[in-house]
Amino acid sequence: MHAAVVTRFGGPGVFELKELPDPVPGPGEVAIDVSHAAVGLVDAFIRQGQYKSRPGLPQPPYVPGLEVAGTVRALGEGVEGLRVGEPVVTLSATGADGGYASVTVVDAVFAVSLEGSGVDPALAAAAVPNAATAHLALTGVAHLEPGERVLVHGALGGLASAFPGVARVLGASGVVGTVRRPSLAAARASALPYDDIVVAEDLVEAVGDQRFDVAVDPVGGRLRTDTLAVMAPLGRILLVGNASGDWEHTVQTNALWGANLALLGFSVGFYLPAHPEQAAPAARAALEAIGRGLVDIRTETLPLAEAAEAHRRIESGQVGGRIVLAP
Repeated sequence: MHAAVVTRFGGPGVFELKELPDPVPGPGEVAIDVSHAAVGLVDAFIRQGQYKSRPGLPQPPYVPGLEVAGTVRALGEGVEGLRVGEPVVTLSATGADGGYASVTVVDAVFAVSLEGSGVDPALAAAAVPNAATAHLALTGVAHLEPGERVLVHGALGGLASAFPGVARVLGASGVVGTVRRPSLAAARASALPYDDIVVAEDLVEAVGDQRFDVAVDPVGGRLRTDTLAVMAPLGRILLVGNASGDWEHTVQTNALWGANLALLGFSVGFYLPAHPEQAAPAARAALEAIGRGLVDIRTETLPLAEAAEAHRRIESGQVGGRIVLAP
């Protein structure tokens, strides 16, 4: 197989295109002929070495790529419910055999059939894992209830943009997004089901007296602290990323105590292995949201050879939507 390999921790230039042996599925695994692999900011963080000391994450040399669409190539021993040639999408998981390759192997529990869904494979790779992540985060961690209001930071981001549609399916009564000022016009022109989109730098003034039961924060930094002021009593702030790159910013825990708030972390790469039975229901919820037109994600396809360029663009913060690689 051909693959884009991270040869060492560092900048986008550490990628090398290599020919590697085709991986063979072991018991409980499935091999996939990859048609599309989505590029995520977390891929860049792992490549940079931000998480190099965290157990379970790959060490160079490795093939990145957590979100893949393609067709089943081979089934490992004991795998049921899938067949060779069946179109599938994978939910996020960690390991050294990622999706930036013509063939990948995943745990079968994380491979979800696209048969009969009508979802394009590029959109599936770009949207289904993130929408499933949103479902898991909102139901399993934030415990969103019908009628509650949701705030989503980085409203056009690859992961963040999946949250409003899933929140609507779960019965949220209102969803407001935030973006940086230069992105406001594009955000308001999108078909994502936000009631309003405001400038993140003006958060407190922009939302006025609105208060939110759940806030989704993939951004971090100062915005994380500003969010405390717009939460309802017993509100939950869900941390799903740190796109700001501000690893030093802290939140005063006394502010949480005094306002009856909860700060909750969610990492799907570690959550799913502990709760594999939740993968299929989350994927079905994701496909429902996509089928209802509630997940509007612009996708751009680049050849696998441009993996380094895809990472440069992701790191620039100028990508509105998702980049997917085609081997």
